Amino acid sequence: MEVTEQKPAEEAKTVLDPYKSLATQCKVEFELAWKHQKPKKDEAMVRLKLYNNQKRDKDAVGDTTLFTILQTVVASLYVDKLSVDFAGKEDGDEETADNLNALAESDYSDMEKDSLDYDWVWDTAFFGRGLMLVEEFDRDPDNNVFIPCPEILDPITFLRDPDAVSVNGNGRKRKNAMRFGGWECKMGEDEMKEHPSFLKESLDFTKIDFGSTTMSLLQDAATARNEAQNRQDTAKFDKEEKLGANAKYDITVWFTHCRVGDDGLPATDKTGKIKKVKVWLANERTKVVGFKVLKHDYFPIVDRALYPTSHDWDGTSIADLTEDKQRAKAMAQNLGLQLMRADLEPMYIYDSNRITNKNDLNFEFNKFIPIDAKDRPVGDAIIPLTKVRPNMPILDFIFNSLDVSAQKATATPEMQQGQMSVQQRTLGELNLIASKVDTRYSLSAKIFGWSEKRFWKQWYQLYKDNFADDIDEKVLRIVGAFGAKWRPLKKDNIIARLDPDITIESLVLSRAKQLEDRQALTQYFSLALQDPTSNRRWGLKKLAGLNGLTKSEIERLFPPTIDERVAEEQNELLNVDKLAPVLPEDDHNVHLEVHSKANETSATTVHIKTHQKALMVKKVKPELFPEDASAAQFQPEGTGKVLPVPTPEKLAVNASQTSNQPARTR
Repeated sequence: MEVTEQKPAEEAKTVLDPYKSLATQCKVEFELAWKHQKPKKDEAMVRLKLYNNQKRDKDAVGDTTLFTILQTVVASLYVDKLSVDFAGKEDGDEETADNLNALAESDYSDMEKDSLDYDWVWDTAFFGRGLMLVEEFDRDPDNNVFIPCPEILDPITFLRDPDAVSVNGNGRKRKNAMRFGGWECKMGEDEMKEHPSFLKESLDFTKIDFGSTTMSLLQDAATARNEAQNRQDTAKFDKEEKLGANAKYDITVWFTHCRVGDDGLPATDKTGKIKKVKVWLANERTKVVGFKVLKHDYFPIVDRALYPTSHDWDGTSIADLTEDKQRAKAMAQNLGLQLMRADLEPMYIYDSNRITNKNDLNFEFNKFIPIDAKDRPVGDAIIPLTKVRPNMPILDFIFNSLDVSAQKATATPEMQQGQMSVQQRTLGELNLIASKVDTRYSLSAKIFGWSEKRFWKQWYQLYKDNFADDIDEKVLRIVGAFGAKWRPLKKDNIIARLDPDITIESLVLSRAKQLEDRQALTQYFSLALQDPTSNRRWGLKKLAGLNGLTKSEIERLFPPTIDERVAEEQNELLNVDKLAPVLPEDDHNVHLEVHSKANETSATTVHIKTHQKALMVKKVKPELFPEDASAAQFQPEGTGKVLPVPTPEKLAVNASQTSNQPARTR
């Protein structure tokens, strides 16, 4: 058992002193953010009841405008998966980019990003801005586990710099970036002890409080969600200290800036360098229990907006646009129910001289009520009380205008919500409405692309920071047209000298463009391929891609020709600036197409110009060029040496053996 040496009180005091001023700074920042954003947080918690209020009066009805429109928008944006594509910035990075694309596709499932994306989209639609923490990396070489671990943050409990426009600012200069921000959470004793950034000397749990009594958004959010779902709020009854091993402490996680000395601790003077840090605080943010200096000059949080407002953090949410309409519609619906009940059970006036027993007025089937009808007709004994009737056309107009207003603001017409339109419309009108809805949603998809790009940048950076050189190896299972294959990846296979370019594309937009291109090129190719000099093989491959076939499926449909395989092997020589032979038997057009993918070396330039020269010579003296390109022989080791030219008899044998090969283009 390892024995930890106890430090004297004076030494312990010296160790903890640097964190006192930092705790004071964080407490002031938290209170400033709390006062600035508390009213908006309270409003967000009230709106949770509008979304699904299970505690409402059982005699009343709730309107579902917010739920319907929010789910419609979330469904559209969630189904529209944003695909990521990595592209190298230097020659020779194509393979690295391909590996990153395969790794991203594999990690999408391993990170469970599909479920994270739903929460991220929902938070963004309901609160106006969603937050994802992209910081942790799970590294377990023994089990081949190397995976980033993103986490969705609760926008209700997140507080930030009042002057911030976004977490890490806008543009390359990161203008209006967040100076500080964080959230409350609960952590267990073991979790705190095992955390690498927690200060062991500060973890005296007899001096750490379980709960927070003031300015606790964490407890307020839990109470609001319990009330919305009609659950009993147990905060006032449960005592964490009585839960034993399950007890959790209230911890504030806070990102901020502070001066850091050469020893990695907060500087007590102004000699340290200002850096971004992450701080864990207990006892209502008066005690620092964890401290970490961030590696990079940005906070590891990716924020996403739905309808952003320029120069503003909060923007506009679905709840902002529909809350007042839902309240008004719910009020009108409940008034209508009351009116219907009033019609079924109206008020009456009766002659008390003729009906002396009030119990006779209670409704009962086959009941006889005696009255004295000597002087008046029976019908005058009881008459309904005349009331003012509401103007139903005006009520219908108001109700419909509220509905239309919510639909216009969020681009969710009745058809988009999955219901038939009340108004009869022509097919042309329906198609026009659908196209305009797609236009509005495509704007949101493009805005989502900003945050998706930042997510994959931080995903790449996590591998760059945590994947060990020459030690770690991640094995991917790639499923192609020829079945599954396994690809081992080391750090130099996925990390380039220059960080790759990242492109985000909307699935809906890419499919729409793919459909448009397919329709246009199908008509054009039907004419172009009639030209005997056209490259039919390339055209058919292009159409195969536009019809959704993957690269491996296209290669299975159109196996590479001998010339393509030879040219690919020659590219390996050209990439390292080694000369490769140009043979008369080569299909020079095919070689030129394949060699266009080679690195721009001197050998590549000479080789391409030789093929171009060969085409010109072939036009003048075609007798110098054999017709059967399959006779060309190439050394598989890539030495660039060519075997002796075969005899005419050998050429005939080769021609008969390769007669089933796909036709070459000229």
